[in-house]
Amino acid sequence: MATTHTRSAARLMMAPSVILLFAWMIVPLGMTIYFSFLRYNLLMPGMEEFTGFLNYQFFLSDPAFFAALSNTLLLVLGVLLITVIGGIAFALLLDQPMFGQGIVRILVIAPFFVMPTVSALVWKNMFMNPVNGLFAWIARSLGFAPIDFLATIPLLSVIIIVAWQWLPFATLIMLTALQSLDEEQKEAAEMDGAGFVSRFIYIVLPHMARAITVVILIETIFLLSVFAEILVTTNGGPGTESTNLTYLVYAQALLQFDIGGASAGGIVAVILANIVAIFLVRLIGKNLEA
Repeated sequence: MATTHTRSAARLMMAPSVILLFAWMIVPLGMTIYFSFLRYNLLMPGMEEFTGFLNYQFFLSDPAFFAALSNTLLLVLGVLLITVIGGIAFALLLDQPMFGQGIVRILVIAPFFVMPTVSALVWKNMFMNPVNGLFAWIARSLGFAPIDFLATIPLLSVIIIVAWQWLPFATLIMLTALQSLDEEQKEAAEMDGAGFVSRFIYIVLPHMARAITVVILIETIFLLSVFAEILVTTNGGPGTESTNLTYLVYAQALLQFDIGGASAGGIVAVILANIVAIFLVRLIGKNLEA
């Protein structure tokens, strides 16, 4: 009986925060769903009308949607590839004893604390600028013509910027997993004649599998909604070459003032993101249970 009273009291104390969180999530989602069924343009106030699934039909049949969807997937896959491989490499490097190891670790992790807009501006103006950027100076010093990264390879440029931001996170998770590896196991393998490559493939990499899956899960959830880096650097262009789903919804709402179409796009993006998240959670859950 006492246990029942304790559970009831705990639920009663948790109720306000749960209700607040529920309302905070459900109310905006409900309004978005409601607007997605309306012909609602900010340039024509008072002329809203119910259109059913017409906004969804227009959004899904828009050629820009397929370009944005492919760009979103390429962005996620590209950043994951760079951060996972780079994170493992940096973790192996930082795990070695060296002079000033603490300072080096701080410097490696520092980019994760830089705001996305700031890092995008730094990369745009200080590194990728075709006139005054560092890459342009290096190219001219070597006798090559500078490349306008944001105009010729916009999506790859955004991938590099975002990967630079997320690489410290991956490195930190990988390094934590690497430091939990039993030293006696590595020493035993070394005494048996296993080289660095063999130890890495058969001991280190399997031990880091869970850390890798955690990095993939967390980064994927956040990378599906990358926005600031695209807005600051390329504005989704040229054309739709660097437009992802998040930026497409923004353009629909605040550049074309089509709230109905943007709301439909937002719901589509939420559904796709949840499908990816559920798939990854189940995949990673099986991996962690193994």
